[in-house]
Amino acid sequence: KKQVPLKYYVGIDVGSASVRAALVDEFGTVVAHADQPIQIWEPQPDHYEQSSADIWAACCLVTKKVVCGVDASWIRGVGFDATCSLVVVDKQFQPLAVNCEGQNYRNVIMWMDHRAVSQVERINATQHRVLSYVGGVMSVEMQPPKLLWIKENLQESCWEKAGYFFDLPDFLSWKATGVTARSLCTVVCKWTYTSDGGWDDSFWKMIGLEDLVKDKYEKIGNHVLSPGEPVGKGLTPEAAKDLGLPAGIAVAASLIDAHAGGLGVIGADVKGYNLPCENQPITSRVAMICGTSSCHMGVSETPIFVPGVWGPYFSAMVPGLWLNEGGQSATGKLIDHVVRGHVAFPELQSKAAASAHSIYTYLNSHLDLIKKSLPVGFLTVDLHVWPDFHGNRSPLTDLTLKGMVVGLTLSRGLDELALIYLATIQAIALGTRHILETMQAAGHHINTLFLCGGLSKNPLFVQMHADITGKPVVLSKEVESVLVGAAILGACASGDFASIQVCS
Repeated sequence: KKQVPLKYYVGIDVGSASVRAALVDEFGTVVAHADQPIQIWEPQPDHYEQSSADIWAACCLVTKKVVCGVDASWIRGVGFDATCSLVVVDKQFQPLAVNCEGQNYRNVIMWMDHRAVSQVERINATQHRVLSYVGGVMSVEMQPPKLLWIKENLQESCWEKAGYFFDLPDFLSWKATGVTARSLCTVVCKWTYTSDGGWDDSFWKMIGLEDLVKDKYEKIGNHVLSPGEPVGKGLTPEAAKDLGLPAGIAVAASLIDAHAGGLGVIGADVKGYNLPCENQPITSRVAMICGTSSCHMGVSETPIFVPGVWGPYFSAMVPGLWLNEGGQSATGKLIDHVVRGHVAFPELQSKAAASAHSIYTYLNSHLDLIKKSLPVGFLTVDLHVWPDFHGNRSPLTDLTLKGMVVGLTLSRGLDELALIYLATIQAIALGTRHILETMQAAGHHINTLFLCGGLSKNPLFVQMHADITGKPVVLSKEVESVLVGAAILGACASGDFASIQVCS
């Protein structure tokens, strides 16, 4: 007799360009999912902004869609994950402009925003001890440089009026519960909090943000919960109405989106496939979350310091284990940029539409047509891309790096577009190999890659990663691993499962 689930959990995932929600049953099956685009503003080069009101409205829309028609009493918990963007609100929790134009609704500095270049250089010049927990060099994509930029550029309009600075995942759990508690995942990975010592006063004073210490860190969080712990008394009546859920159901302390993806895939049961990670500890695996950017998540029993790779972060993804996080700033965004900017793109669009395929499915089959007898990877023997169009996150940690293409000819057709697309994917895979080799040199023992995220749906991207890293690649049967990771948090917060490990 088939088991009928009587317990459901909602996972809400805020990516860079869209919000997605899933209804997941107690057996980990996605029963329904929905998505909704969100707005991005780029007021000047390297400045990327969003609106927390727009994001929350999208969360409400997709959640109402996925729970439609389900008995509300069966929904037991909600978990959020989101990009590690910076949300700024005033003392009354109203949005505050993070721009010179004073547009308050644009109150989010996106993770991929690179405005704080001079600030991050000064922070790194301090060589403060907290930097050893981010690979030795802080990234411009983290929060301290962004906070310093606000103080130096928007002193009166924003810094002095600010009541709270949230990481986006924590803003969402606040919006749902009215409680300003932060997730250990966000504060450890992006704000220099340490699991053993908490905030380091000397760091904030040294970089010129002593005001945060003065208010006992109220603005950036002085109550920290582990991911999956219940926040406050669950959904407030107001948030419940917005989301179309019952008031009071459990809301979990959140995760950064990549960490939710890692949680959703890294513990997968792979028995019977003859993989090198079978009967090996989870530390032999790397979870790679590939979307707009890519994150490479590896865990270890003891802290491993990897030059140019973030971490080690204790309990930031899997409780009790140390996390190292490598990353590439632009992957999905880079492929899109290269393909859409090519002169043959309109031809590709019309041919793909005529064959009822996506542009990438069409490009993959076009490469198969032109490859002749050799494997497809050999088509780019004299065409090479250096993929750091948005700087290098790991392991070179150099945000001044630019991209490069070598081996261009005068051809302008679809063949040439297909080749540059292939060379871009290969360059990204070579970047992954560079990260893995650096992690292994520092003491990680990695033998299998677990991929999830939008790019993992592209067979060419997956194949090139297997070919170029020389490691088997595992894809989850459940495509929506990030949403499952978020729902696991909700299941954990509901008390139905004893711990995150039991859930996953």
